Amino acid sequence: MGKIFRDRTEAGQCLARELKRYANLPDIIVLGLPRGGVPVAFEVAAALHAPLDVFIVRKLGTPGQQELAMGAIASGGVRVINEDVVRGHDISVEVIDAVAEAEDRELKRRELAYRGCQSEPDVTGRTVILIDDGVATGATLRAAIRAIRSQHPARLIVGVPTAARSTYMELRTEVDAFVALMTPEPFFGVGEWYSDFTQTSDAEVAELLERSRETFAAAGRW
Repeated sequence: MGKIFRDRTEAGQCLARELKRYANLPDIIVLGLPRGGVPVAFEVAAALHAPLDVFIVRKLGTPGQQELAMGAIASGGVRVINEDVVRGHDISVEVIDAVAEAEDRELKRRELAYRGCQSEPDVTGRTVILIDDGVATGATLRAAIRAIRSQHPARLIVGVPTAARSTYMELRTEVDAFVALMTPEPFFGVGEWYSDFTQTSDAEVAELLERSRETFAAAGRW
């Protein structure tokens, strides 16, 4: 089956070694996709001496075809619409707004659970390293890439421990760099490449973010 990571912590440590060229950059920020991407991102951020935050994305499913994304909303009030899907399925603005409103409630719940009163990060003009624990179809990651791009970062780098090869090939053209430690075929799903793929809880995400903030506050960098 190939290499299997012990858990997300080990995967993050391995990924950090491949991203070490970005260590200590003054404009860098590491963003983890919750929930499973955050433990991986925590290890990367610690190794690169970079601040850590989350980038929360909620897919806007097409009515009657929930797996088909007609767009996405993300942290910072970002909304990305797939115009081809909207036109092809004759989806009204009212329908888009209704779906977005429902997803926005979950997005805000997660932001409150993870950040409390902390504001979302400003990525404009910064080097962003976007981390997940793996990529299968890439729907969430694609939405995150487009949402972050809309905020005009200086550079956008994606890092994942494992990715389906076809998805990796598609998405690497949308970012400045895409680091994937493994691109196995057949892929089998992200969890197949971890010995321990226990679901990450909201509480664990919040704890890791707070630990990162405390580290940077102690260093006078937060």
